Amino acid sequence: MTGEFSATWLELREPADAAARAADLPGLLRLDPPVVVRDLGCGTGSLGRWLAPRLPHPQRWILQDRDPELLAHAAATVPAQSVDTHLGDATVLTADDLAGTSLVTCSALLDLFTADEVDRIAAALAAARTPALFTLSVVGDVAFDPPDELDAAVAGAFDDHQRRTTGGRRLLGPDASEVATAALTRHGARVIARPSPWRLGPDRRALAAEWLRGWTGAAAEQRPELPVPAYLERRLAAVEAGAVTITVGHEDLLVQFD
Repeated sequence: MTGEFSATWLELREPADAAARAADLPGLLRLDPPVVVRDLGCGTGSLGRWLAPRLPHPQRWILQDRDPELLAHAAATVPAQSVDTHLGDATVLTADDLAGTSLVTCSALLDLFTADEVDRIAAALAAARTPALFTLSVVGDVAFDPPDELDAAVAGAFDDHQRRTTGGRRLLGPDASEVATAALTRHGARVIARPSPWRLGPDRRALAAEWLRGWTGAAAEQRPELPVPAYLERRLAAVEAGAVTITVGHEDLLVQFD
């Protein structure tokens, strides 16, 4: 991909993200204005642009990310009455951080955490009794129409890469939604899950091509013996011709406490 967290990649995927998210979940939240939202790993602010119109007003958004340039972009574009930024790591969230917070959100982030980090976030939410909306966690479900004989092998290699250990941390990858649901339930939350797949057809060729390059690149890194270059060439040709549709599975989680 053009850099997993680059503004270019995040902007390219934003329309597909917006189309995929479970649109009914925000309506299940019980929030009284003024609403204070803490968005973890906010990137360019795409979740805020999607969610803010679906929540009661007035709103204050606290945007948190490790990239100051992405934070500045997000702060200028999230449509809320008040926007603050916090430069920091989402994995160290505490109950004290959530004082006065109405809702915690994140998008395409849980799969980059470890099981212990997810458990700490679940514990912080439970201690503060703060609801959360976690969107677009990958679930390891990729389907091509029409299929190719190497699809399953490349998908398996990619999933193993997403579960890799890096810097002493074993990432959850496609297990994130299941692990998070178990941790949140253990801490007393009610969790509602919804599928939120990308559907990349001829109308999303640029995104499909960029996603394919990143997906196959990770698979090749994990299993160098796979004939990934030829596979990628075939798949990119099909994307360019509008001859393939790719479904990339994700899941959204709504977290609430009684």
